[in-house]
Amino acid sequence: MTVDVADNAIPVVIAEDGFLARQAIEQILERAPDVNVMGICEDFESLLAMTEERRPKVVVTDIRMPPTGTDEGIRAARILRETHPEIGVVVISQFVEPQYAFSLLESGSAGRAYLLKERMHDADQLVEAIRAVAANDSLVDSKVVEALVEARGRHREPSLLDELTPRELEILAEIAKGKSNAAVASSLFLTKRAVEKHINSIFMKLELPDPENVSRRVTATLMFLGREQD
Repeated sequence: MTVDVADNAIPVVIAEDGFLARQAIEQILERAPDVNVMGICEDFESLLAMTEERRPKVVVTDIRMPPTGTDEGIRAARILRETHPEIGVVVISQFVEPQYAFSLLESGSAGRAYLLKERMHDADQLVEAIRAVAANDSLVDSKVVEALVEARGRHREPSLLDELTPRELEILAEIAKGKSNAAVASSLFLTKRAVEKHINSIFMKLELPDPENVSRRVTATLMFLGREQD
């Protein structure tokens, strides 16, 4: 049963090649008064074309779709980050796949969510994820956070985060929202140089000192998110 859609409902495009999963997602969203499903597609090319034509606020996409059935959802999210950064993306996966989640988040967590299909029985979580990315926030399934931290070999006792000062935790919280150094500086009324010094200190305290490791920012974010969901 559908409900009346609010005038300010979030426009959403769904991309899912599985018939049952597609029906389940559509039915969940039809019951949300603040979500408006603008279109449904089944493959990578159709998703990009429909997104360009209809300009939704949020895309809900499976990771694996035709033509290759590998990482189409992640690639679509990456392309949209470049072409339409205002569009949020909720990626849904059958399995916990750390490499795909890192690929989704490595260019920033803002406007991105990663959920597991096993959670689809909880309609509230999918709708919450859509609302989050529409507001340029992020949401990552707790199981995915655990797997990501373990996959990077960085699973530590909470005492590592306890080493951070209140200011460093404040900065890490801003980073977890996907903000750049300049954006963090603006939000906290600091200089960009001060933010960079704090971030270097955060990396050292979290045992992420290698400047060649491009995933340090993502790893630190996931450690923070993991603690927030404990």
